[in-house]
Amino acid sequence: MKILALESSGLVASVAVMEDGQTVAEYTVNYKKTHSQTLLPMLDEVAKMTELELDSVDAIAISGGPGSFTGLRIGSATAKGLGLALGKPLIHVPTLEGLAYNLYGVPGIVCPIMDARRNQVYTGMYSFENGQLCVIEPQMAIGIDGLAEKLNQCGQPVIFLGDGVPVHREYLDGNLKVLHQYAPAHMNRQRAASVGALGMEYYKAGKCETAAEHQPDYLRVSQAERERAERTGGK
Repeated sequence: MKILALESSGLVASVAVMEDGQTVAEYTVNYKKTHSQTLLPMLDEVAKMTELELDSVDAIAISGGPGSFTGLRIGSATAKGLGLALGKPLIHVPTLEGLAYNLYGVPGIVCPIMDARRNQVYTGMYSFENGQLCVIEPQMAIGIDGLAEKLNQCGQPVIFLGDGVPVHREYLDGNLKVLHQYAPAHMNRQRAASVGALGMEYYKAGKCETAAEHQPDYLRVSQAERERAERTGGK
């Protein structure tokens, strides 16, 4: 089985090729470039380096949101275009599940947090049981104070990762009553290899969709739409 994985939900752009349980290639960049500049050139480079014929993949795994509206649209359009051109199914991997999969097998609660601004985060709560990712709380947009309250109620050790950590770490350290820690640098951002590895499990379970069916999960309206609603009184 061969999976092409794409990740562009945040600042990181990442492309990976997974085959028979192995990461054949992964190209990840987290540096001041828009995904419209990076994603397709990265895909082209990975294909050249691994002599990959795109029509040989079984499916395309895409980080499906939430996250950056622009990044999600670029990733979605890329995956849909490839799926339609190649006649391949898409595997919609929720962004926060893919991010949590970076920490496969750790005990306690895995809590990825992505900065959603206005003192909110995109987050979810996950654990690993018998080698499987289990969803304790599905992905959501929530205030950082509400997340801290939920975690204190759970009473279990927590490990955080994601671009929301540097933004909210001080608040979490001051308000969490449970034991908590933070993932190291090489594991704390989105990775296409994690999207691909989890996508492979979803593919085996039949969790696929056509390219035409795929839509990103934004979870909330864009900033531009919120500002317009504020100007028009919600009309």
